[in-house]
Amino acid sequence: MTPRPTAPDLTGQADPTGCPISARAAAFDPFEDGYQQDPPGYVEWSREEEPVFYSPVLGYWVVTRYDDIKAIFRDNHTFSPAVALEKITPTGEEANAVLASYDYGIDRTLVNEDEPAHMPRRRALMQPFSPEELAHHEEKVRTLAREYVDSFVDDGRADLVDQMFWEIPLTVALDFLGVPDEDKPTLRKYSIAHTVNTWGRPKPEEQVAVAHAVGNFWQYAGTVLEKMREHPDEPGWMQYGVRTRKELPEVVTDSYLHSMMMAGIVAAHETTANALANAVKLLLEHREIWEAICADPSLIPNTVEECLRVNGSQAAWRRITTRDTTVGGIDIPAGSRILMVSSSGNLDRRRFEDPAMVDVRRDDAADHLTFGYGAHQCLGKNLARLEMQIILDELTRRLPHLRAAEQEFTYVPNTSFRGPEHLWVEWNPELNPERADASVRAPRVSVNIGEPTDAHRSRHMRVRRVVDAGEGVRHLTMVSDDGTALPSVTPGAHIDVVCGDTGLVRQYSLCGPPAAPTGCPRAAAPRPEAYEIAVLREPDSRGGSTWIHENVREGDVLTVRGPRNHFRLPDVSDRLVLVAGGIGITPVMAMAAWAQENEIPYELHYLGRGRHRMAFVDELEARHGERLVVHDSGAGVRADLTALMRDLDEEGRAGRVHVYACGPQRMIDELAEAGADWAEGSLVFEHFSSTLGALDPEKEHAFTVRLDDSDRDLSVPADRTLLDTLREAGLSIPSNCEEGLCGTCEAPVLDGEIDHRDVVLTPAERRDGARMMSCCSRATGDHLTLGL
Repeated sequence: MTPRPTAPDLTGQADPTGCPISARAAAFDPFEDGYQQDPPGYVEWSREEEPVFYSPVLGYWVVTRYDDIKAIFRDNHTFSPAVALEKITPTGEEANAVLASYDYGIDRTLVNEDEPAHMPRRRALMQPFSPEELAHHEEKVRTLAREYVDSFVDDGRADLVDQMFWEIPLTVALDFLGVPDEDKPTLRKYSIAHTVNTWGRPKPEEQVAVAHAVGNFWQYAGTVLEKMREHPDEPGWMQYGVRTRKELPEVVTDSYLHSMMMAGIVAAHETTANALANAVKLLLEHREIWEAICADPSLIPNTVEECLRVNGSQAAWRRITTRDTTVGGIDIPAGSRILMVSSSGNLDRRRFEDPAMVDVRRDDAADHLTFGYGAHQCLGKNLARLEMQIILDELTRRLPHLRAAEQEFTYVPNTSFRGPEHLWVEWNPELNPERADASVRAPRVSVNIGEPTDAHRSRHMRVRRVVDAGEGVRHLTMVSDDGTALPSVTPGAHIDVVCGDTGLVRQYSLCGPPAAPTGCPRAAAPRPEAYEIAVLREPDSRGGSTWIHENVREGDVLTVRGPRNHFRLPDVSDRLVLVAGGIGITPVMAMAAWAQENEIPYELHYLGRGRHRMAFVDELEARHGERLVVHDSGAGVRADLTALMRDLDEEGRAGRVHVYACGPQRMIDELAEAGADWAEGSLVFEHFSSTLGALDPEKEHAFTVRLDDSDRDLSVPADRTLLDTLREAGLSIPSNCEEGLCGTCEAPVLDGEIDHRDVVLTPAERRDGARMMSCCSRATGDHLTLGL
């Protein structure tokens, strides 16, 4: 790797708002090898201490947390994508003259175009990316994967980057675009030059050579486009664009097609090639996961998502502010350039449980930011998924004994796209399974186009112990059925349990002690041997608790999804007051254990009707002593929650105390009324029942929904939920409770006012308007635009 110059010491400078720049912010340099090797690790300090900072080396504001990055992606009016293809390192006059000599003029593409021009063009050009159209590419990708493995399967050693990962995505990209593939070696060189020119830091002596390659790339794209105009009826996305230009000349212009031709060749192949190299490198570093995929190919679709989350090919992306704004509580002036380190957001512990763990059964792995988010989300994401699934299937079938060779990994230095330049692997050809069984060459599973389904992201857990923790309360201890590690969890996390063949899925809080402290960043945390839940048998149960009480025995294997956490403790709190009513003790007892272990001042109030019905009460008294206050109404000890809140009122208004409560609605209502004037975020609830009644069409109004990714408009009638309407339109939307309790049916909202009726989202999340629960919430007005 070519050494890069050391950045000057800029400590003590002020950012554009006049605030002093910290030493770490001043030292941030994404062209250093530390960033190239591990972007999330390089900015871990930022994620935990300074999530928005100004980099004087780049002249950019840098954003590293998941929620902040997602909010920027969503608001492309305030945060314009116009700089996405701008050179991050200005080049000298000689290089600029070289580009001018080629009439280089790449302009707007789907990546860097503002509204209102962007969406009409995106919609006009998206049909070839539909699942139905992409399915036609499966056979070609499988044939290519088989042929490339054939070429080296008996060698015992290969560089997968040079011999497979660059070649297949490039061939597929050219086929998809409708570009002849005889120029593949040259195009690879062009693509790398384009990456360096746009997102890299070429030294002065390199800039001229890079400019010549980029100029040639531009002219090549123009020449191929001219040939396509002569044969517009041939297959290919660019030919589709040429035909669309005739129908919509003001939307799809000639200059736009030229820019899209060049950008499309890079986007359709380089990112996928890097993603494949990153994924296989990651899996071979975690041998137990590689072997699990070899044994069970149904894991592959979700493995792809988890690899994209942990080690994706897009490290960062860029925006520029169109007005004064605020990100993560930091004021940012209009005209500021922003570098969103999306790879850092993908490892944000505030969003993902045990984020550093490579968990191929993670049920929210597909929520990663590697494809972006919102209106500019990667149009080719499902083509990339298709290729990655097929190639992983081919390698795990035919070379399950593959291992990474000893090597040093190098990367083309740039801010945004990353993948090792080489990936050397070794194996013993004598052990190739196809030598003994030719059927190994046959594909094992059909490709999954789109995000993984529930079947791909479930884990099987064996019930090790079943005891009664109180009258009517069944306490289950579950371990991984196949011995794979379980993710550590933060207090308040829950899992989904599939209740046999009933079709019911129910959420249960994890009540065992959390293995990872809330403040634990990326460092490996101890992982639990088991998960524990406690289930109250409800007389009015819709089937979930009854099924568990009547059917689950020691030794049974349950299907579980998660963990997830919608009930997170704050990063910082002067004091915690924890209130649990009845079975609401399950998440709260984990919080109390965490507070005790981390020496956070706390008190625990446990409300119940009779000690015999209060689960874990003896255990809690032994552990927490005087910090536990038992309010047993059966013994005449009733809780005065209003008085409790009155005593905390000054601290609550100042935000110095956090009250976390889970229990019956009446208890929560009393706490909410007493804390109505408290600082936002000081009072947090988890509900285990819903006040929603049946939908009354006489009190509702119909509204329209624009599905932005699908280019479709739907009508939601007054007597149907949004979830019903989406499913009737053929969308696979998961849901469990259908009462606004669990958060499973969340839908991304791009535009429109939401009538929130769930009990999952916080007040701040509701104001943000970025998501809604489709089972119960509706539009306030006449329309919504969803990122579906």
